[in-house]
Amino acid sequence: MYGVIAGMEAWQNAGLPIAQEEPDWDSGIVFGTGMLGVDKVRESIYKIDQGQVRRLGSTAVVQTMVSGVCAYLGGMLGCGNQTTANSSACATGTEALLLAYDRIVAGTAKRMLAGSCNDHGPYIWGGFDAMRVLPYQYNQSPEQASRPLSATASGFVPGSGAGALVLESLESALERNAPIYAEILGGHVNSGGQRGGGSMTAPNASAVQRCIQKALQQAGIQADEIDVIDGHLTATTKDPDEVKGWVNALQRSGSNFPYINSLKSMVGHCLSAAGSVECIAAVLELYEGFIYPSINCDNPHPDISALIDPANIPQQVIRKDINVIAKANFGFGDVNACVLLKKYQL
Repeated sequence: MYGVIAGMEAWQNAGLPIAQEEPDWDSGIVFGTGMLGVDKVRESIYKIDQGQVRRLGSTAVVQTMVSGVCAYLGGMLGCGNQTTANSSACATGTEALLLAYDRIVAGTAKRMLAGSCNDHGPYIWGGFDAMRVLPYQYNQSPEQASRPLSATASGFVPGSGAGALVLESLESALERNAPIYAEILGGHVNSGGQRGGGSMTAPNASAVQRCIQKALQQAGIQADEIDVIDGHLTATTKDPDEVKGWVNALQRSGSNFPYINSLKSMVGHCLSAAGSVECIAAVLELYEGFIYPSINCDNPHPDISALIDPANIPQQVIRKDINVIAKANFGFGDVNACVLLKKYQL
């Protein structure tokens, strides 16, 4: 439901019409997810075990299939181009954006709706709690629990929702006088192959650095042009490793390091929805001219402070015109995605 709402709102905000009699052959959808319809699956299991198959209802399949969200959106919007779902854990949303971008760059679509969502609740989050990666020390003060980059970070706070963005060729956008929030310069998606220290749940450090560096190459910009890093940064023990990866990939450290922040400090970790939700935040930073804070990080992790100037971890909103943001997400399965976004200027 969140995914469908986000997709429809993005389409309407872009000022695009809904196809009527004929499909819109130039518009497509890439909308990913990780886990979907868990409550429906649970309900179905009980009914099947009780021999009540006919009481499942006719929508049980479409409510639980991975491509369900993009299928619903495709029908509601009448998109006639590629309509597909992707799934790459926490990297899903950023990967969806890049898959949609590639299709437009290839000239096979003029417009693509890109986004991701994720199911929520105890049947999803319980598994992470069993892995001991969720915090419990802040149960009485939950607003302080999500602490990316902090020395007192003790795990990620689970979140939920969806995000959606409309991508369009510049020619098409200008032709219809569309609102343009930002420009996608390029990006890269890769995997560490669960080698070299990478595993099902931990990233290969070399692959992370390679993903960032390849994204810069494909975007055609230099490391010193990056103003802000919107990191993955989940408030786990991996945060210092991620910062080290950015330092090594960009060859920037200390006070020369860009500003770095994590939206998860304010909204939690939305799992497969994280990339899309965070990409929207990055786009709004460029469009509105501000840098959002990483709250709860008044005591940066010492391993992070040894690498970068803590002043580059904003504690409050900074009003500032910025030009280029690097946005990355890293997911279970040792998968990585990084996109470079730029402020649009006529």
